Amino acid sequence: MNCEQILAALNDYVDGVRDTAICKALEEHLTDCNPCRLVVDNIRHTIKLYKAGYEMELPAELNQRLHNMLRERWEAKFAKR
Repeated sequence: MNCEQILAALNDYVDGVRDTAICKALEEHLTDCNPCRLVVDNIRHTIKLYKAGYEMELPAELNQRLHNMLRERWEAKFAKR
């Protein structure tokens, strides 16, 4: 598997869907690919935090940037109608 194929299969893998062939290929790829391993680790960590109900407050600057980006995308998609 290459990195693009890994990213396509990640949701099922992280959610625990066990297609043996895909899991084996994915785990082999992760052994040698640090960027993909970091993505998987970050997804797993995010899921653990979500399930634990842990709330984090975003830094004010990040919160504002995120808000602005979402507003711009919303307006670009829906304001033209």
